[in-house]
Amino acid sequence: MATKNVEEKKADREDPGEKLDRELAELHQELRVTLPGVEVLFGFQLGLPFTQRFNSITAFQEVVYLGSFLATAVVSCLLIAPVAFHRLRWRQYDKEKLLRLGNRMLVTGLAFLAASLAGMVFVVTDMILGRSFSAVMAGVLLLLFAWLWFALPLSRRLQEDD
Repeated sequence: MATKNVEEKKADREDPGEKLDRELAELHQELRVTLPGVEVLFGFQLGLPFTQRFNSITAFQEVVYLGSFLATAVVSCLLIAPVAFHRLRWRQYDKEKLLRLGNRMLVTGLAFLAASLAGMVFVVTDMILGRSFSAVMAGVLLLLFAWLWFALPLSRRLQEDD
């Protein structure tokens, strides 16, 4: 049997209310870390159509850009939604539901963020280096996100369940 780390030992001594408070604080911290990057990306995407070079993009690049832009808007919605839920359910003793919804929204937001980033990498590299290289770069980036953000943590989770 594997030995427990310090965090697991502390978690064993928590009462349910303390556990919910800690998990809610962790969720809020993760949102605080993720949201500024999304805001910077969205700001970049908002300004891009107003640059001179944007007029020279192809119809395909425009479609990829629009998909990426909309994906970033969805990410913003998903990452801000737990805060709105928390405020509107203030003192309604609904932390468990907030944690479950917030977790789903954050994970879903990460998937949309990966798609948006890969789309923007495609548009930018396609303008500079051409379609073939851009498709490879965007695909590799998506695989990297899929591995680091989803497959690696889920494989670790499956190992722990055994």
